[in-house]
Amino acid sequence: MIRKIICALDTSDLDRAIALTRRLSPHVGAFKIGHALTLGHGLDVIERLQDAGAARIFLDLKFHDIPNVVALAVREAARHRVWMLTMHTVGGPAMMSAAVMEARSAPHAPLLIGVSVLTSLDQHTLTDHVGVQRTISEQMVHLSRLACDCGMDGVVCSAHEVKEVRDAVGRGIIVTPGIRPAGADLHDQMRVGEAQTALADGSDYLVVGRALTDNPDVSAALAALGFGPGA
Repeated sequence: MIRKIICALDTSDLDRAIALTRRLSPHVGAFKIGHALTLGHGLDVIERLQDAGAARIFLDLKFHDIPNVVALAVREAARHRVWMLTMHTVGGPAMMSAAVMEARSAPHAPLLIGVSVLTSLDQHTLTDHVGVQRTISEQMVHLSRLACDCGMDGVVCSAHEVKEVRDAVGRGIIVTPGIRPAGADLHDQMRVGEAQTALADGSDYLVVGRALTDNPDVSAALAALGFGPGA
């Protein structure tokens, strides 16, 4: 099993998600679920996937609301024993601090991971449409440091900014999405990278979606990511 890999279950089909979990759970360390599954099936989908072999669930709903509402959301996620969850760091210090306080009071405290600049955004979009005048790297570093100062456990960071963010967050967790084999399709993401480079630069966990879920040969899929036999 490669515990650093988080498999993204980007589907609204619960039967497919369960089948993928059963097939891939011996090989990966966790499974990421988001709105596609939870809006259609509720948070009970977490228990369904746990029963199918998902020892760790990464609930990627990117909470972003007033502090009390986010704290209540964290409480509910903790009740379902999720391993990790996300929230937008632009929600500010009060929101993140409220989430941290709620998580720490839970019997099964989830890891809280901050999201700053989505991997689907490039500099043109961030500056000209969102109105942020910092570079992507500067924005990532600023918000990642803020998240960890508020007590968050770590951040999401594309492969492009891992080195700078690692310096900013110290020992905080870095989760890197957009991981692809060399030459693979970008799909709807702009800032992607390769597994071994991200790990060498300081990532702790890698989120891999279609490169795993669409390949019936798990060993070949892992090898394409640079994880050979015995990895």
